Amino acid sequence: MTGLTVTFTIHTSQRSVVISRYLPAAAGLALSMVCLPSARAEGSLFNAVSVELSKFVLVSAPIGTGERSQLNIYEQRTDKRPCFAVSGGSPAVVDPLLSSFDFSGICNRYIDGNGYSLRIGGTDLGTRYRLTVLNTGRDMELRASPSRDRSQPSFLIATTGGAGRGFLQLRFQPGWTLKRRAYGTKNLGHIYIYRDAVTAVQ
Repeated sequence: MTGLTVTFTIHTSQRSVVISRYLPAAAGLALSMVCLPSARAEGSLFNAVSVELSKFVLVSAPIGTGERSQLNIYEQRTDKRPCFAVSGGSPAVVDPLLSSFDFSGICNRYIDGNGYSLRIGGTDLGTRYRLTVLNTGRDMELRASPSRDRSQPSFLIATTGGAGRGFLQLRFQPGWTLKRRAYGTKNLGHIYIYRDAVTAVQ
């Protein structure tokens, strides 16, 4: 079976009518094709899904000589081998066991902004807030502070419950939890420090 080719001839006298009828529609289609990506970029591309908190530990991890600390998050993915051990009370000491073996497929370790960020409700705040661990002399505090607009509030997220050195467990303040970033139905390797809403400046 051969293809069928259909051709149309537009007489010179009809061109202005055809152009005036179809040009607005074509222009609208082109505009929508240009605008859709930017509209999508402004929306929330990611979801926040629940995790099993018992598989995670938040850690105040020393940097260098230990004068400063940063947030680490360790995740136990399988039961093949322990990824961390927690002992003591306030503060509780964390032994980062995963640092002593190849933990591929067994553990996850999130150590900077590539692995974790702040999210409140449906809003990702990773580019607007930084997560830092502060030594108050009596405690280690995990805080979220605005990185751009300093008029925005800071949040106390977690504390160790006492002063100490080394790897210390951070415990959430009420209302805070962990969630995992997801794109559609696909879970991603990024963890949110999360709460549903801001009820008051902390």
